[in-house]
Amino acid sequence: MVSKKDIRWFKESFWNEIQAATAGTVFDPDMLTAVAAQETGSLWSPMRKKGLKRDEIVRLCCGDTLDSDKGRTAFPKTKADLIAHKDGQQMFDIARAALLDMAKHVPGYGFAKNRPNKFCHGFGVFQYDLQFFKVDPDYFLEKHYEKFDETLGRALGELNSALKKRKLDKKASITDFEFCTVAITYNTGGYKPNKGLKQGYYDKNSKKYYGEYISDYLAIARSIPAPHSNEVPPLAGAAVVTKPVAPSATGPRMRVETLINTLRLRSEPKISTPTNKNVIAELPDGWPVRAFTGENVNGFIEIEADLDGTIFRGFSSAEYLVKAPAKAAAAEPALAIPAVSMPRKPGTVTRRKDIAGAHSLNEPNMPTRKSDTPEELRAELAAIIAYLNPANKSHKRYRPRSGLTFCNIYAHDYCALANVYLPRVWWTHKALMAFASAKTPKPFYGDTIAEMRANDLFRWLRDFGEAHGWVRAESATELQNNANRGAVCLIIARRKQDGRSGHVAMVVAETDKLTAKRKANGEVSAPLQSQAGSVNFNYGNGTTGWWRAERFAEFAMWVHA
Repeated sequence: MVSKKDIRWFKESFWNEIQAATAGTVFDPDMLTAVAAQETGSLWSPMRKKGLKRDEIVRLCCGDTLDSDKGRTAFPKTKADLIAHKDGQQMFDIARAALLDMAKHVPGYGFAKNRPNKFCHGFGVFQYDLQFFKVDPDYFLEKHYEKFDETLGRALGELNSALKKRKLDKKASITDFEFCTVAITYNTGGYKPNKGLKQGYYDKNSKKYYGEYISDYLAIARSIPAPHSNEVPPLAGAAVVTKPVAPSATGPRMRVETLINTLRLRSEPKISTPTNKNVIAELPDGWPVRAFTGENVNGFIEIEADLDGTIFRGFSSAEYLVKAPAKAAAAEPALAIPAVSMPRKPGTVTRRKDIAGAHSLNEPNMPTRKSDTPEELRAELAAIIAYLNPANKSHKRYRPRSGLTFCNIYAHDYCALANVYLPRVWWTHKALMAFASAKTPKPFYGDTIAEMRANDLFRWLRDFGEAHGWVRAESATELQNNANRGAVCLIIARRKQDGRSGHVAMVVAETDKLTAKRKANGEVSAPLQSQAGSVNFNYGNGTTGWWRAERFAEFAMWVHA
């Protein structure tokens, strides 16, 4: 794994060149930094430690040795294969010398000296492959790969080809996840949606795939401010989450008007069977939306809506959409309500093995989340799951009893150890009214604070979540991608019968053996989850689409960096 320090060096050293080269494209310097880190990042650190300068490191970035590799199908497979081609002997001599020059500075390549048929087939910072020698011989014979702008140009050319293969070349911009799929195509020549990021070169030591490395390196690059910018890096213990999609609808402005209940936003212009199957979100009555064209399709209009800062796109019944003013009224600023927790007597300890009350855990030596790379954040969240261990029947705090379940308490504990606020208790209406009058109430159980059930947490996230760092996710796929970067993610559903239990489950990072379920098109149908409830498990997929069950009035997916 390439260190954050080395990624910072690369981003800061080559920022200007990459920014100029990617201007007007869907790519950006962070994306190219991620590819470079995966391709040759392991060479930078030892060379930098030896004091080599930037351009010398660029010159020496050659690797991926060949001799008689049985697994390679592209040209050349062996030395004999190469020298049989026109100018092949000259090319072999260059490839052999490049390998030996690099081996002088990078540990682990000493074997090459005593194996005279060994040579490299990856050239330059972005590892332009020797298979292109047949069509682009001058690039290799004239050593163009020793110059950064030349190797960058070849990389962008290959990435643009991969972009076309992914049928993303007509888009004005692409998401980070889409870029990862392009990078996989750059590495392998293709992309299989149902495998997610577990594709491309496989590292047996780390048990990670090329796509997973690219995602991690991109997140690290995103966390490093651009040179000479005013960007603020994320705090330690926080993940880099998916950037919100910008609104794109340019049609008529409209407003929801049901006068009955919320309005369903669907993924297609029809009512599904069962009814909730294609529901993306519930739009409150009176909510402003914007149509793409305003055209009525099967009684539906395609619209987009901003819910808690996230753009949702889909179809809603034309019957419940009315024209709205050309310019929406400015929203009143939200009242800042501070976090609150249950006060406790000095010296008391709340433990996992005890039946749950309103207090948060405060056992000694509890794990937490404090790192700043995706790999470390994932490991810390895995340690939190192992510590809380809801599947352990001796942990009475989460064990169902007497018809009661404790998904809300497990979600609170998971978030609390991850340094994310999801309340175990919250201010009562009486206390909120006091805040509105510029007063600061004290937390008294049963008076100014009350315990939060899953249904309460649903409303809290809707009303107060954004002020405490929570952001809505548009889909289970987006949610899983953020969890894989080390973010805190959850799915929550509110029951139609308010006295009955809603449900909340944490969505957690995939591992080499535990994964989300994906459809053939790559869409996540069942994220990897961790929960307490009627059934407790540390890791599992649960019932596919459980949040769309008829017993729930609405659901939402949330991410916290």
